[in-house]
Amino acid sequence: MFSAYTTLFRTPGAMKFSLAAIIGRMPVSMDSLALIFIVVAASDSYALAGALSATASIVVSIAMPYWARVSDRIGQRALLIRVVPIKLIGMSIFLALVLNHAPTWTWFISIIVAEATSVNLGGLVRRRWLHILNPDKTTTAEDNTDRHLVNTAYSLEALNDEFVFIAGPIIATACATSIDPSAGLIAGMLFLVVGAPLFALQSATEPPASPKREIDPHPHVIKRKSLQAIVLPTLFIGGFFGAVAIVTVSFTDELGHKSQSGLLLALWASGSACAAILNGLIKWRISHAARFIIFLISLTLLSIPFHFVHSISWLAIALFFNGFAIAPLIVSAYGVAETAVPSEQITEALSWVIAGMPLGGAISSATAGWVIDTYGAQTAYWLPLGFMTAALVATLPYFTTYKGLIGYSSQHD
Repeated sequence: MFSAYTTLFRTPGAMKFSLAAIIGRMPVSMDSLALIFIVVAASDSYALAGALSATASIVVSIAMPYWARVSDRIGQRALLIRVVPIKLIGMSIFLALVLNHAPTWTWFISIIVAEATSVNLGGLVRRRWLHILNPDKTTTAEDNTDRHLVNTAYSLEALNDEFVFIAGPIIATACATSIDPSAGLIAGMLFLVVGAPLFALQSATEPPASPKREIDPHPHVIKRKSLQAIVLPTLFIGGFFGAVAIVTVSFTDELGHKSQSGLLLALWASGSACAAILNGLIKWRISHAARFIIFLISLTLLSIPFHFVHSISWLAIALFFNGFAIAPLIVSAYGVAETAVPSEQITEALSWVIAGMPLGGAISSATAGWVIDTYGAQTAYWLPLGFMTAALVATLPYFTTYKGLIGYSSQHD
């Protein structure tokens, strides 16, 4: 039953780069929360912390596709040894400025510089899986034997993402509250210091660089409608994630159980983790695009029960089952992106899948805060459903594109 996962674990070098990628992307789930801890401790202003967090999210959304394109051009190792040191220096400067109570405008400048060098390590590791499981994307001879393994690998990384988003906030909170407000951000930097070099050192599994073609160059990936059809809905999905998180914290606070908010969000991620494991075992006979639409609808429907919960226990159940649609949805989105572009542009395409999520999260966090203050947390649970409805509506302009993608032969999926 688990033969596909066994094959992945036995693939030479695979577990080394996958584990390194887990360590290296821990800051993704830690930095935003850790930033809030240190800024609030230094300024006693949640508004300033929120503004800095939103600014960082916007910069990350812009930076990730750019660095993914550079990775396709010069290679993953060459990118990481250039960019990661700049990121660490930028975060160190930000820390120094905050701790020494420098003018707040300098905090914004430093966080912009630091986040401008953010690399989507999740995209890099998925590109590496594709390379070692399907080294020649220009042929279809390997489709029947290897494409299921690619789906399993993407599902494994979705499971790893859930681990990151369960463990990261817990570690950041523990460090910031038990050691020092700045310790959460420092812990994230340490994970990056260890994980990124370990990942870069795995040269045997690194996909080859693809220098820019001067003759008959490929158009920018975002110009492809098949990729746009995924990127626009995922922006609103990012808004859904952000809204659920902040409304859940507020809901538990209203019931006098704010300390349980972390456990509830962990249950949400656990539901997604279970779905990721199951998704990797299934040999799908329908296209990635069809699965994306199915799980997009499923996640929307599974958001409705939030409006009928009035206790922590029922909210826990609703969150757990809501999570069941998340991992398969993201895996399907990556699948559409990967098959939409030539091999020379895959990393950039994979990065675009989640590039809009931080932006959507920033928008939803600000909106959710206002709705909670004005109408209460129970009413604010309409916001996640609203974002998912918007994600569904965002697919309508690409009806013809989806029709073509869904009709794509399953042997190529």
